[in-house]
Amino acid sequence: MAAARAAVRAAGESPSPLKIGVLISGSGTNLQALIDRIADGSLNATIELVVSSRPSAKGLQRAEAAGIQTLTLSKEIYADPIAADEVIAHELLAQGVEYVIMAGYMRMVHAPLLATFPNRVVNLHPALLPSFPGAHAIADAYERGVKVTGVTVHFANAAYDAGPIIAQRALAVEEGWDVDTLESHIHEIEHELYPQVVQLLADGRVHVREDLTVAVAD
Repeated sequence: MAAARAAVRAAGESPSPLKIGVLISGSGTNLQALIDRIADGSLNATIELVVSSRPSAKGLQRAEAAGIQTLTLSKEIYADPIAADEVIAHELLAQGVEYVIMAGYMRMVHAPLLATFPNRVVNLHPALLPSFPGAHAIADAYERGVKVTGVTVHFANAAYDAGPIIAQRALAVEEGWDVDTLESHIHEIEHELYPQVVQLLADGRVHVREDLTVAVAD
């Protein structure tokens, strides 16, 4: 898929908009960043489906306001994570999704989704992996007293926060910041970096090597 898009670009043509599905669990600010960049023409993509693990997620309202189809699974389905991912994979395929973009999705993805979209499930992590993996990365980095942290965009795989790294952006932590200030600066980077990475995918510039490192073409 990436190769086909790269070939179109190499021929001097513009690839068709990348069809993405977005997985959310909460406020959906990174979803909104993608919606905004698509609207202003700086991101060549369409969001075909937004899937939420929580019916109360504010991100669902953002999707609906943008006219994007949404899906929320019941707690009963999510009680079996494999069954849940089978449903999600089926629905994403039905919408013609090419890449799956995790945007604050607070659940691990499993074989049904990963096998359906190999090296095409993308995650955003609020630290410089492999440092500070897990659900509390910002607080963990702050409490450790790091002087530099940042944001990582990577492909998801079966190991939590350990997939091939696509892009990272560092952030110097200034004296006097509290954890909330740090978090706000992390989110600012996320909202800029994530759409840029999705555009790289849309251009077919991202390739996973056999050693599970990532090459990004100029």
